[in-house]
Amino acid sequence: MSSRNAPGSRPIMIRRAVAGDAKRLTRLVRGSGAYEGKYAAAVAGYRVGADYIEAHRTFAAVGADDGGRVLGFYSLVLAPPELDLLFVADDVQGRGIGRLLVAHMQAEARAAGIDRLKVVSHVLAEGFYHRVGAVRTGTAFANPPAVPWDRPEFEFRIPQG
Repeated sequence: MSSRNAPGSRPIMIRRAVAGDAKRLTRLVRGSGAYEGKYAAAVAGYRVGADYIEAHRTFAAVGADDGGRVLGFYSLVLAPPELDLLFVADDVQGRGIGRLLVAHMQAEARAAGIDRLKVVSHVLAEGFYHRVGAVRTGTAFANPPAVPWDRPEFEFRIPQG
């Protein structure tokens, strides 16, 4: 478990997610304001299950002074290397939690010997990924009916050592 401070906020702890977090992580995904309106189909019925959490390196950012509330999370898939999920609760966005999660993810990837990893981003998160150092590499084309729009594809380059 690591503890860091997001700029201008209380301490944030990043810890390995456990099976008991599944409902909280699912609520973060389904409740994301980025997936309202025409984007709602992408997360309707989406579930982050205990089996998923156990199969992948899934980490949660929790508020140290907030009763352990899950403020965000990410999931790192090792083969092939991909940042599969990254969500931050709408009411705490803009406080540096996403940046903390990305930095943690990069350290985990480095420890696993990964030097590059892919991200298929939501259209509305493109600016965030640019700001945290991801490089645009292409486009993931629509996959109707669940995802009827093209999405930007990025790559994180992970320096070793």
